[in-house]
Amino acid sequence: MNSKALKEQFPILNQEINGHPLVYLDNAATSQKPKAVIDAVKQYYEWENSNVHRGVHTLGSRATEAYEGAREKVARFLHAEDASQIIFTRGTTTALNLVASSYGPAHVGIGDEIVITEMEHHSNLIPWQQLAIRTGATLKYIPMQPDGHIELADVEATITPKTKIVAINYVSNVLGVVNPVKEIAAIAHRNGGIIVIDGAQSTPHMKIDVQELDCDFYAFSGHKMCAPTGIGALYGKKELLEGMEPIEFGGEMINDVGLYESTWKELPWKFEGGTPIIAGAVGLGAAIDFLEGIGMEAVAEHERKLANYAMERLAGIEGLTLYGPKKREVGLITFNLEDVHPHDVATVLDSYGIAVRAGHHCCQPLMRWLKATATARASFYLYNTEEDIDRLVDGLIQTKEYFG
Repeated sequence: MNSKALKEQFPILNQEINGHPLVYLDNAATSQKPKAVIDAVKQYYEWENSNVHRGVHTLGSRATEAYEGAREKVARFLHAEDASQIIFTRGTTTALNLVASSYGPAHVGIGDEIVITEMEHHSNLIPWQQLAIRTGATLKYIPMQPDGHIELADVEATITPKTKIVAINYVSNVLGVVNPVKEIAAIAHRNGGIIVIDGAQSTPHMKIDVQELDCDFYAFSGHKMCAPTGIGALYGKKELLEGMEPIEFGGEMINDVGLYESTWKELPWKFEGGTPIIAGAVGLGAAIDFLEGIGMEAVAEHERKLANYAMERLAGIEGLTLYGPKKREVGLITFNLEDVHPHDVATVLDSYGIAVRAGHHCCQPLMRWLKATATARASFYLYNTEEDIDRLVDGLIQTKEYFG
């Protein structure tokens, strides 16, 4: 994969920040957008813009075809059985809340268990925490090993026949841990529970097959995989989605409305009340086309090499603490520089044109587990190069000297 050539397709990357060529290493927060995606959204607004499904005029037909075509692309990308299993949402957060708010109360009660981990993003922790509070269920946490990974023996010990829901991220947005979600799904199912996978940090970076994983629900965001902000999707097994009630009511999701009761449309539209995020879906479809043109195996291999190169280089900086496994499978590294606050690290790096994330990364329980108030994080994507890593290392050395 030619990352330097790919970089030329991302207009925002061809600029200087504070007099230095931009090195963008905040991809776990959001990725940049290639011209192909920008052009697809522009094409929609200039040529196809209309509301979907309801109109019989030409623009309405074009918009509907583009919107539903994007759904077909998402289904293919996730290897779902059918496009009706794909619910468009604002992103991972909305998708996870949909499951917690619709499926959760109907299947969880007093004496039941919900199992998660301390490495979850707040979006995959708070909904289950609140569901447990509302229903009287018990919230349980799978123990983590010192480097953050989890052992299947601990999963077996934590999940019981009382466990109704297991919710876990495929990839940690702080530790870079890749969780064995397929094996966890099997354990959950053996005990009569379901598994909900937060795919925010996995979908942009590796090939996903929801049928092979045998997950019950899978959520992801488009903006982390070259698509616009404000668009994502929830995949669910059809029998589960069909048994769930919508949580938003209004236009488009109805079949028949009476004065005192109403009925809902079939999947997927019963969960998409109101005017949907049409342009975002079009952009997501274009992003999928872009990524499939590169190949997700190639993306994964590139990031793996880049991350391990970065681990080798960063390990040579005295006073730098690296969190997570020594060997990396995804392009994400979290660290702290001794006696320098992560916000100061990020500020100095920005003065050299290097963009990294600093803070608790929406993972406050994990920060407490790490015994840190905050960390800095560098995350890579298909357009990053070893030269970007070298710039990061040089910037950290300069930061250390500045505060030394």
